[in-house]
Amino acid sequence: MGLYACEQSKTGTGSRTVLLSYLFSACCAFSVVQTATAAPVTTVKTTNPTASLQLIDLQGDENEVSADNGMDTLEDDDSGINTSDKTGGWLEGERADSNPLVDSTDYNESINTDIPVEVDQVSLNAISPQTLKTFVALVDLVRRDYVDPVNDEELFENAMSGMLTKLDSHAEFLDAEAYENLRAFTEGDVGDIGVKVSYKAEEGYWVVVEVADDSPADKKGITVGDYIHQIDEFKLDEDKQTNDIVQLLSGVAGTQVDIVISKAGRRKRTITLQRNNNHPQAIETRLVDGIAIIKLPTFQNNSREKVLQSLTSLDAPVSGILLDLRDNPGGVLTSAVQIASLFMDNSDIVQIKSRESALRTLSTRGSALFKPLPVVVLQNRYSASAAEVLASSLQSQRRAMIVGEVSYGKGSVQSVIPLNNEQAVKLTVAHYLTATGEKIDGIGVQPDVTLSGSESSWEQQALDLLRQQVKTSGIRFVQQSPVVDSELKPKVAE
Repeated sequence: MGLYACEQSKTGTGSRTVLLSYLFSACCAFSVVQTATAAPVTTVKTTNPTASLQLIDLQGDENEVSADNGMDTLEDDDSGINTSDKTGGWLEGERADSNPLVDSTDYNESINTDIPVEVDQVSLNAISPQTLKTFVALVDLVRRDYVDPVNDEELFENAMSGMLTKLDSHAEFLDAEAYENLRAFTEGDVGDIGVKVSYKAEEGYWVVVEVADDSPADKKGITVGDYIHQIDEFKLDEDKQTNDIVQLLSGVAGTQVDIVISKAGRRKRTITLQRNNNHPQAIETRLVDGIAIIKLPTFQNNSREKVLQSLTSLDAPVSGILLDLRDNPGGVLTSAVQIASLFMDNSDIVQIKSRESALRTLSTRGSALFKPLPVVVLQNRYSASAAEVLASSLQSQRRAMIVGEVSYGKGSVQSVIPLNNEQAVKLTVAHYLTATGEKIDGIGVQPDVTLSGSESSWEQQALDLLRQQVKTSGIRFVQQSPVVDSELKPKVAE
């Protein structure tokens, strides 16, 4: 059932039609129910600008939209949860019954009060009709009196986006471009907004020094010379490093970031941008004195296979693994579970607590091919979400030493729910805890060893700690094509 609010205007511009999206169906449904026995069209009498507001039942005019969005899923995860995530951690496998635009329930045709399934669970007295009228009046006011012409579609998209971003910093409305980038991320993309910044001591501000053409920043009117004062909740000052700014502006492709910006220190304004300037990520692996250093930038669907391929490509015995998770923003949660399962077996990895469901635990599965090897995990303050799941699980099971500094502290899970083939909602649906029930959100993972000095020296410090644990001559990984557990054989080096 679709609901439209129509206002008849005598201003000479004809009738104005304001489309109320399904985002506001609960409000509309309340007014319709109240007048169900009278007539299908109800006129709301008031002295405010919505004096001639009407609610029209357009039952049957809406087409059902398929929830199949073509995203890859991890079908071998028998936990029933396909999750991804500083900035992202979402349930990646979108459920067909999650589409809030699909109404599959058969209602009694003799009753003129049909309510979509997604509204059926909303208390009908939760929102007053006055709130709805105020909203419609506000839309009309902006359309008539704002200094520049505005597009109705943009107004409503901004309204939907604002409703979600007020819930928390991870919930958001995804337009076509952001949705596509989010789907692309599961295959290996990280995004930013397309700017480079530099701290100008003489001015005392972080200043934009480069803007990529046709980037999200360019489209929002950000130009060279603009000051950036804040990124999300982080205020910028001279104590920040350039890498801090890079990491705060970067994240899972398709997610959004709020920045406070000004023109050379004039009036500040907040802009919401989506990280649609994509950078495909690659796992980097190299061998140093028999120790494999694996730089894992994100967690995608194929991360486990890429890690295995990178080790076999070394074509040399491996006596230990240094897993570098610095600046890793997270990604597909089940990917972190799969990689944890390479290091240990018969072990719990993470606990997930949602609003309605009981506490659930994800555990290892498959062959622990790296079990004989000592492991050190290197993290920094930008290691987040799925990266924290992996680090905390290895730490909780005493499988690895965690070194570096306290991680980011992002312990929530978002579900990506398609609205149609081009739009979706990313909504926080759960929190996760460590395998032992410790909270991560807002706290982070505490390292076993805090490293000091410049971060450029941390890798060497981590290698020195790992060498103390090496006890074997190493394991050589060989494979037959394609890479599967039955065909990847670790062999003890002679």
